[in-house]
Amino acid sequence: MVKESLGEYIKKLRTEKGFTLTKLGAQLNIDSGALSKIENGKKQLDYKALPKLSKIFKLNLDELKDEFYSEQIANNIYEKKCSKNVLTLAEEKVKYIKSKNTKQGNLGFN
Repeated sequence: MVKESLGEYIKKLRTEKGFTLTKLGAQLNIDSGALSKIENGKKQLDYKALPKLSKIFKLNLDELKDEFYSEQIANNIYEKKCSKNVLTLAEEKVKYIKSKNTKQGNLGFN
């Protein structure tokens, strides 16, 4: 589990591997300026970059997706000044949606 922001985590991985912003950006099809903004929390990483990021750094893609979405949710809750109760309510909604889709034969959440 990532303790810092996803952007900070990417920066840590990049520097550990000795990649420049330009080199990693090229592998992700992102210009170095945009990657710098992602690493510094001024821009969001595009979801489409996750599979490439996973492959480059040999990360579990499902865990990376969880980190990506959990950060989006956390930022949304913080920006909208929601109470902590919203997480409990969301968890209940997920259970409801899952049970509804299971009954209908749709595969949903894991």
